[in-house]
Amino acid sequence: MRNKQFKELAICGMEAVKSLERNNPGKIKRFYFNSARAPLFGGLCKRLAAAKIPYNCVKSDLELQKLCGTVHHQGVVAMIEEPQIANICGEDIRTMVKNKTPLIYLDGVQNANNIGAIVRSAAFFGFWTLILNDSIADECITTSTYRIAEGAMELMKIFCVQNVERLLKDMGDDYCILGFDLQAKKSVRDIKSLCGDKPPLLIFGNEEVGISPSVRRLCTELVKMHGAAKKDAGGKVAVQSLNVAQAASIAFYEAAQIR
Repeated sequence: MRNKQFKELAICGMEAVKSLERNNPGKIKRFYFNSARAPLFGGLCKRLAAAKIPYNCVKSDLELQKLCGTVHHQGVVAMIEEPQIANICGEDIRTMVKNKTPLIYLDGVQNANNIGAIVRSAAFFGFWTLILNDSIADECITTSTYRIAEGAMELMKIFCVQNVERLLKDMGDDYCILGFDLQAKKSVRDIKSLCGDKPPLLIFGNEEVGISPSVRRLCTELVKMHGAAKKDAGGKVAVQSLNVAQAASIAFYEAAQIR
C-alpha cells in the first residue's frame, strides 16, 4: 500500500522486513510492530532511535492493517520511500554482457503477487536481474510484491526499459533470448542446449495474452512447458497452461543448469 501523502510504500511480512533490516535498513522511514514481534527487532529499534527515525509498538493489529492495506502483515510494517526503478542504460548493458548475467524480462506481467513469486523463485535459482516495461513498472512494485518475494526484493536488481525491441536487438548477438509461448515447438527442457555458451534472457508474457508479437519476433527461440495433456469430456486439453509464476520457476530451474 502506498502512502501518497508521504510518497511511501509499506513493507510487511517477517521475511520481507527482516531482509530490509539486514540489507537496506537506511531505507526505513517509519517502523511499526505488535508486542509479539517486539523482541525480534530490538537491534533495529536501537539503530532507528540513533538515527531519530520513528518507530512504535502498536496497540492493535488494526493499526498495522491500515498502514499496509492487508491482514497479512505478520505483525510488522516498515515504511520506505516509494521505490524508483532505474532505466537501463548502455553501461548497464555492457556490464551484463561482459559478466554474462542471466536476465529476466516480464513483458506485460502486471499482477503484483505473480511478480513477487517470480522474484522469489528467481533469487532461489540465482537470477538476480529483472527488467520491466517502464509503462507499468511503478504499478508492479507493491506491498504485495515485497511480501510474497519473502525478502528477495532487497537483493534483486530491477531495471525498466522504454524500448524493449531495441534492447533485444542490441542483446541478440550476446544472449539466447527465450520467449515462453504456448505455440512454441521447443521444450523448456531444451534451454541448456539452445543457449550453448550464451547466457539466457528469459521472457515471460502477460497473464492473459502472453508475450507481445513484436517481442516474440525478436526471440532466439520460443519454448513452452509440456503438461500431461489430459483432455476433458469435450476433447479439449483440460489445463492448457501454468500460472506465469509457476512456469517461471520451472524455467529458472532448467536455465540454472547452464552454469
